[in-house]
This record gives sequence, C-alpha cells and structure tokens, in this order.
Amino acid sequence: MKKSGMLWALLLTIAVIFAGCDENNAAAPDTAKSNDSQKAEESKPVASGVSANSKEAPALAKLVEEGKLPKLEERMPAAGDVMVEQVAQEIGQYGGDWTMAWTGPGDKWAVGQPTEEALFRFNADGTGVEPNVAKSYEVNEDSTVFTIHLRKGMKWSDGVPFTADDVLFYWEHMLTKETFGKKIYDAYYSVDPITGEKALAEVKKVDDYTFTVTHKYPSVQFLERVAIDNKWFFAPAHFHKTILPEFVGEAKTAEIAKEWGYEDTKAFLVDTGYYYWLHPQIPTLRAWVASTDPNSDQFVMQRNPYYWKTDSEGHQLPYLDRIVVTKVQDPSQILLGTLAGNYNLATYGAKDFTILKENEKKGDFRVLPWTQPSWTSAGIQLNQTTKDPKLRQLFQDIRFREALSIGVDRNEITEIVTNGIADPVQASVPEGVFGYQEGWAQKWAEFDPDRANQLLDEIGLKRGKDGFRTFPDGSDLTLTDIESSTNADSFLELLKKYFEDMGLKFNVKVVESGAFTDMKYANEVPINTEAISVANVAFRPDTLVPLRVITPWFGHYGLYTESGGKEGVKPEGDVAKILELWSQLKASNSKDEINRIAGEIYKVHMDNQWVIGYAGPTPTLVVASNKMRNVPEKAVWADEFRSLGHGHPAQFYLKQ
Repeated sequence: MKKSGMLWALLLTIAVIFAGCDENNAAAPDTAKSNDSQKAEESKPVASGVSANSKEAPALAKLVEEGKLPKLEERMPAAGDVMVEQVAQEIGQYGGDWTMAWTGPGDKWAVGQPTEEALFRFNADGTGVEPNVAKSYEVNEDSTVFTIHLRKGMKWSDGVPFTADDVLFYWEHMLTKETFGKKIYDAYYSVDPITGEKALAEVKKVDDYTFTVTHKYPSVQFLERVAIDNKWFFAPAHFHKTILPEFVGEAKTAEIAKEWGYEDTKAFLVDTGYYYWLHPQIPTLRAWVASTDPNSDQFVMQRNPYYWKTDSEGHQLPYLDRIVVTKVQDPSQILLGTLAGNYNLATYGAKDFTILKENEKKGDFRVLPWTQPSWTSAGIQLNQTTKDPKLRQLFQDIRFREALSIGVDRNEITEIVTNGIADPVQASVPEGVFGYQEGWAQKWAEFDPDRANQLLDEIGLKRGKDGFRTFPDGSDLTLTDIESSTNADSFLELLKKYFEDMGLKFNVKVVESGAFTDMKYANEVPINTEAISVANVAFRPDTLVPLRVITPWFGHYGLYTESGGKEGVKPEGDVAKILELWSQLKASNSKDEINRIAGEIYKVHMDNQWVIGYAGPTPTLVVASNKMRNVPEKAVWADEFRSLGHGHPAQFYLKQ
C-alpha cells in the first residue's frame, strides 16, 4: 500500500522518549458541556506520576523543541473548547504500548470501536448522549431544528483545521451520494405522525464552527440516533477531494485505488470512507492514528499529536504512545498470549472465565466483568424468510419454535457452555435493562422433551426408520446452522444432541467472515447463533426491527425495507406490526411516548420468540494487566456504547 508524506513521516518519528517540556506549552481547557448540562460532576482524580510541568508527551515535546511540530497551544482547540475527560480514576503517566491481538483487518472493529470519536457519545450510564467532537448544541421547542457547535481551533491529525466545512462536505459529497457503500442513515429522516411520510433533513452551515440539522417533522431522538447510526458525521474534506471520482474523475480514482492495492474502486471507496482508521494516509480525529499497513503482521497506531482532549489537570491525552496489534491465525492464540503476558488489554466471553480467574495472580492481570444487555449467551435465530419454502413455513410455525426451545435441557447448557455463570432461561431482556418483561425469561424454558415431540408430531414431521423426521411430504428435513467462527463449538455439539433426540438432523457449517456476510445478504443463513444485544430498541433498532440486512432472524424482511420494497420479502403479520410500531416511535414527539412504543416492540418479540435462548446473558470479561490503569471496573458493554470505547481508552495508562 502506498504511504503518505508528511503525516506518515511525523508518525514514524514519534518514539517513547522521557524528557521534560516547558510549562508554557500547556493549554488551559475547560470542560465542555451541552446546554442541557448533561454531564455529571466527577470527583477529582488522584495525582499519580505526571509532572506538573509536562503537559504533553515527552516525544511530542522533543519534536516541538526540534521545530518539527507546532507548540501544544497551537495544536489544541481554543482554551475554552478543549475537551476535558473527567472519567479517569487517577492522573496517568505518558508512555508505553497497548498490546492486543486480532485475526486481521477483517476484525477492524477491534481497534475501530475503542478509538472512535463520535460527534456525540453516550454518557456513563447509557441513558442519553453528551457532546464529544461537538462542543454543545441547542434544540428548538418541537425538536425539528438542532444547532450544533464545534470546537474552535480543533485540528485533524495532520494539523489541518477541522470545521463545519468537513461536516457539510461529508453530508453533500459522501453520505447523501452513498460513496462509501452506506445508504443514508435512518437518523436523518423524520416521519409525519399522521401519514407516515419520511422526509430527509437539511444540513446547513451557519459559520465555521456551527451548523444546523433541520427536520420537517419532530425528531426527538435525533442526537441518540446519530450517536449510533452515523457516529462521526464528518470527514476530512481536504483528503477526500483528492480521491473521490466527483473531484478527480473515475479514471484517476481507479488509478489511486490500484496504487493502494485495490482492484475494485467501490471497495476502495468503502474502505477509505467508512473504515478510514485503518489507513495511515487518512487524517483523523482519533487519539491514535494508523502508522502501518493493516494487512501487515503487526498493525500499529501512533499517538495523534493534535488530539483535542486533556485530563483534569490539563495534560494532553492520550497517555499511551501506541496501540500495537499482532495478527494471529487462530483466535485461541489470543487467550494464550494474554496468559503469557503478551497482551495487556483484551476481552473475552464467559467460556474463558475459569481459566482467566485461575491465572489472575500468575499472569499479573485482573478480570473485570462488564455487563452486557444481551438476551442470551447461548441461543439460535431462525431466519423467518429462509430461501427453502418448506423450511420457511416450518420456522414461521410457533409450535416448531416452542419445540426447539423446550426440547433442550438448559441446565446442562449453562453448566457446560457458561461454566454455570448464566441462568437457564429463555432469550429475553435481562432485568434492569430497558424492555424487561415479567415472566419472559421463563417462557418455554422448562425442559419437556415429551411435549416437544408432541408438537413436532402435530406439525406433521414424521419419524422415519432411521429415527429422523421428514417434512409432511416425506422429503428430507435438515436444519443447517451457518457460523462465521467456531467459538460456539461446545454449545452446538450439545444442541445437535438434543435436536437429534427429537429426530431433527442438525448440521453446522463454518465459513469465513466475509463469506458469512455475503450469505446473509443472499438470504442463505437459515440458522445462526448470533446473540441479540441491545440496550434500548429506541436507540438501536437494527437487531429487533427489520430495517436492513443485518440480523439472521428477519433475513430478507430487512432487505425489503432497505430497498423500499424493490427486493426482499414483504413483512407480514407481527413482523409488519413491528415496522408499524417503529414508524410510530420515530414520529413521536415525547420521550414518554417513545418508551411506551418501544415497550410494545419488546412485547411482540416476547410473543413470537424468533430468537430462542438456552442460557441467560454473561458478562464480557475485560482482562487488563495490573499495570494498565484507569480501565473501569464496571461498565456496560454494548455496541451502541462502542464496547470497550465506553471506558474512554485515551485516559488508559501503564503505571511505571
């Protein structure tokens, strides 16, 4: 891949050098708050090792001294617009690497989520959003006009000013023109509460650091939707003008794509427009910037000299110099690497809990359980639109779903698959999470193989001489589970045993992650073990409302919605009801009404149980070296909150 010029050279120059710097380089930031004063005051962190005279990393101070980098105050936003992170437990120390592993660029979100910098991010308890890249905002009385203020003097990682022009460029030349393979996000449409008409918002520049988003109809949850759907809502115009066909022509874009190693121009634009953080050539607002080819055996991200946040005492973040990601062939190597001390911060599921806890002291790490809003830690989704018409009819029969649920012993599943951590319950919203319904966890949860077989008999699935059931017409009946990894091996082996006890052939096919995505879009995934994890359907409808192709249970219902009815399968019955409820929710003009309708969506799911669970949710295990500090001991692990990013890694540090 072809490397860039000045930024590339600068990033490779930065090394871990401990030296003092002049206190005159310090910025004098104030904590930015929204007009609603959503941020709660935090207790002041305890001082721990950063010299009061060192307001920036020693390596950056050295570059300033050598004249290779502007002074700190010239790199940061205006004093009152610097963002101050108030979440740290203690003031950190500069230096060191965050070491982790991945299976390659296909695992792009492993670094994408924790380094993400959104326009608005969810607050600590996940109940709402707070400004991040944005400094503040105002909303008019009927929630149709959102005025958003940016941070004056903020810069991209190459030193070019970040302004409202970067927002407008992204909106006009990338998002609405769908140059990076994504359709216009749902967040930008408002809905007429009477007719259901959808209207696209208007985005306008007010001045260099202010822009407005105007909706035709009330959009009460616009900021929350943006924080999930379109987290960044900006792009470096000065870079993209050099590669987009609109500005340089199709031929030139194709030529540049080949220089970068892409044969396909479309794939090139998707990677540079959406997965931009993997590429050293592309300026970013993140705390760390890519400095190597993501296809190399070791992917490295270096400290961003223009990062716009400080700790509570004015030290520029991040504390850590680099993120160093080592490519592994087998995911099991990640666990072995953690036990050996090769990786100082990694995440695991419940199946690794016992071995991790047993090695905490020896491995000099701690296991931090972060809560997941998952419905189940061991379950299956039945594609309601699967291609085979006989399988589709079977999956849509509620008696079949009940049989698959009660024909499996949840006690054995939880003991073997989750080490006894999870409860033997149905896939359902956990207590304490929005959408919880009394009695849902117990629905079809009692092991009753006799009734399961009775239900299968009622459907007309007769057993043959070999003990396996056939369709009513006598044709072969085989259930095929498609997986993109082998992480669910023990669960699927148990499931196969119970399904075959009921006379149901059950096969598992494992495919590469890219092929799995293609198969989802082609409606070729009849069954899958993907978990449902959503903090609030009003914030993140994707897995519960068929708006696009993403979740196996609704298959091509999602394609029908995404394509405006041109492709896919038209939703009917309770699936259509969910879409109707979602339209009502989007058109609501009060949060109380939104919560009521969201509750109705959960009830429809409870009635139908399209997702069948055999074990309750388990925590995500955040495993941190005892030297890695400021990692929250408790937090919510959710995609909406950007998983590990909810702990704000720019303030993680290694204690010397």
